[in-house]
Amino acid sequence: MTQRKNEWADVHAPDHARPPAPLTVRAQTIPGYSRFPAHHHAWAQMVYATAGTLSVVLDTQSFLISPEQAAWLPPGVRHQVGSVLGAEYRSLWIARDVVCETMASPLVFQVSPLLRALVMEAADLDQAGEVSDYSDRVTRLILDQLARVTPLPRSLPWPTSAPLLKLCETLHDDPGDSRSLVAWSKELHMSPRTLSRRFEAETGVSFRSWQRRVRLFRAVEMLDGTGDVTEVAFSLGYASPSAFIYAFRQEFGISPKGYERARQSR
Repeated sequence: MTQRKNEWADVHAPDHARPPAPLTVRAQTIPGYSRFPAHHHAWAQMVYATAGTLSVVLDTQSFLISPEQAAWLPPGVRHQVGSVLGAEYRSLWIARDVVCETMASPLVFQVSPLLRALVMEAADLDQAGEVSDYSDRVTRLILDQLARVTPLPRSLPWPTSAPLLKLCETLHDDPGDSRSLVAWSKELHMSPRTLSRRFEAETGVSFRSWQRRVRLFRAVEMLDGTGDVTEVAFSLGYASPSAFIYAFRQEFGISPKGYERARQSR
């Protein structure tokens, strides 16, 4: 059956993927609009892609991560991972008994050049079927690097109630939607004050702040796909490319073009 545009398709872990002892590398190419169905397992996971943007949906929150970032999921956390434009997936499964005690909650962190190189090397070794002192040292270095990561305050919070899920899913799918809080309050049959209060209670941020952040997280995904700053700016609902560039720099500390150059040089 042919997949229709914007219709999500399920993908699954390779049949040969084995439980970590203490680490398993997951190397897959994820097509656009594909996702791993919601699931959980007895081991921890580092969700990462060397190219393309990943969405990580948990029960009460959502992360959008670029190739400079990864999501950490402790054992037992239910999650769904996908990509709108496709990604080169290089995920790690990590055994429960080697997980650092300080990493007991989901988080997003910056992937250092060293950790990125180690993950890619581990994937190459796994593909070659090499089990040696060297591969063991690579594994130990990865675990050492994971114990040193610092959380980033860049996760995108996700609501839990049906009305706010409808709102956030709509804006995630179409970040250029410019409807105001008042317009959305009419759509959801509640007063603007009630919507504002409920939105902040469920996400921890204001509606306006969340709308700005979802646009910028989608910007990273779109830049990975097209690289055209002007096209991305107008798709996201910005009045001009310069307004988009300013907002992107404020959030990420780098211009969209600078982000593209950094990504391509890695």
